[in-house]
Amino acid sequence: MLVAVTRGVSPNIGRCELTHLEREPIDLDSATTQHSLYERMLLGLGCRVEHLEADPDLPDSVFVEDMAVVLDESAVITRPGALSRRGERPSIEQALELYRRLEHIRAPGILDGGDVLVVGRNIYVGLSTRSNAEAVQQFRALVADEGYDVFEVGFRGCLHLKSAATAVSDDTLLVNPDWVDAGTFPDLACIPVDPTEPKAANVVRVGDTVLFAAAFPRTGERLSDAGFDVRPVEASELAKAEGALTCCSLLFEVPTLPASTG
Repeated sequence: MLVAVTRGVSPNIGRCELTHLEREPIDLDSATTQHSLYERMLLGLGCRVEHLEADPDLPDSVFVEDMAVVLDESAVITRPGALSRRGERPSIEQALELYRRLEHIRAPGILDGGDVLVVGRNIYVGLSTRSNAEAVQQFRALVADEGYDVFEVGFRGCLHLKSAATAVSDDTLLVNPDWVDAGTFPDLACIPVDPTEPKAANVVRVGDTVLFAAAFPRTGERLSDAGFDVRPVEASELAKAEGALTCCSLLFEVPTLPASTG
């Protein structure tokens, strides 16, 4: 069983952190509707959705991925690079402690979950304005006894590593080669996004299905042609907040399920 932890869209998402985009109006009703459809898609694919209520004091809090990296053995609670986001952690800790032992990134480390790409027992951590080498060292120490290899990854042109590369299977990535070098992942096949869709590399894998942003149909066709079961998801409003599909959920497997809390 897959669990998906999500959170409602903050009514103050218009005050979100921005790094690579100019600020433009975000239609809250449209953003909320699109996010609800995203959650329904996860439900339809067999996920148990643990929905946390929206928080007006935390504009970016719909992007739950940045608060934790959930592995089979533990959940590593991050220390976000943006100070305004650190208040998002307690509710995520509360949601995850039902399922995993919690570990923590400590100061002076900073880490956003969007910079962490887990593929099998390999963990790639992008160095960015939101994640530093100190956090990578801490992360490596936290998982040292669990059989993971942790690699630092350089990238460019986008906020998080998973804007440049995400996994579509256990051995294949979707990448924007202008933002991250495919040679960074020597043991993995890499499918490039369509050149006209540079922001298309962020997709969500749910079992054998790959969810892609509906704004990038040509990249969706590339994945379909490669044999993947793909489904489009509308995500245009949250994209204005530098959010992408992986940002909006924490997906992980559980062997048995405790009673729902919400």
